[in-house]
Amino acid sequence: MGIGVIISDEPRINDEIRVPQVRLIGPNSEQVGVIATSVALNLAKEANLDLVEVARNAKPPVAKLIDYGKFKYTEKIKAREARRNQSTAEIKEIRFRLKIDEHDFEVKKGHVTRFLNGGDKVKVTIMLRGREQSRPIGGVELLQRLANEVAEIGTVEFYPKQEGRNIIMTLAPKGKKVHTQSEQRRRGAESRAGRQARQAARLAAKAETSDNGAEPSGADKSRPAKTQATKAESKAPHPQTAHGRVEGRSHQASKDRASH
Repeated sequence: MGIGVIISDEPRINDEIRVPQVRLIGPNSEQVGVIATSVALNLAKEANLDLVEVARNAKPPVAKLIDYGKFKYTEKIKAREARRNQSTAEIKEIRFRLKIDEHDFEVKKGHVTRFLNGGDKVKVTIMLRGREQSRPIGGVELLQRLANEVAEIGTVEFYPKQEGRNIIMTLAPKGKKVHTQSEQRRRGAESRAGRQARQAARLAAKAETSDNGAEPSGADKSRPAKTQATKAESKAPHPQTAHGRVEGRSHQASKDRASH
């Protein structure tokens, strides 16, 4: 027996339990047996727990050793998560003209099917113009045709009824409750997941770039200096090259003197 069988919103705990004996359940749901309430309170104090009455009408009442503050906090978190995951069904609206062609009808029926599959209700409106208001039977027949063609996934919640210039019918998803996640929220969740994935990829790429551009250490630090020295040497004239040019000019001068 667990804490979930408490019969009141505010169970009696610790000194609020005034009965002489209780059937005690340990913190790990082990059966301790029937003991005096005072002994159970001492056990709760020694274990730094609370003595909580979980079955008041039993004879003797059943009490359990738990951390009541932690239990209340856990229940609060569970209730919050349940509300977050619970979504109310939205009502989508699709409008038809009485003289709609076959292609447009199939397109709008596709929208109705998508909304019903997403767990949303659909309000279908036939807009009447001019003399069409005097003969609404055609609009009712069109709505009935739509209801028949989506009967596998939707049921008529509000049967066709004329309201002013419009004929309205409401379809509800079949076999899906209001707890079904609506299409809009599902798309929003997928969009958020995509944005988070892209952001994580950008951060990873940025971190990798910063790691590659870090200052070199050890032997790598000498590379720039060595490169600069190599550039300076390449700009200076090579000794052999300079000597070769001078020697070539001297040889040419000797040939000129001999010719004269």
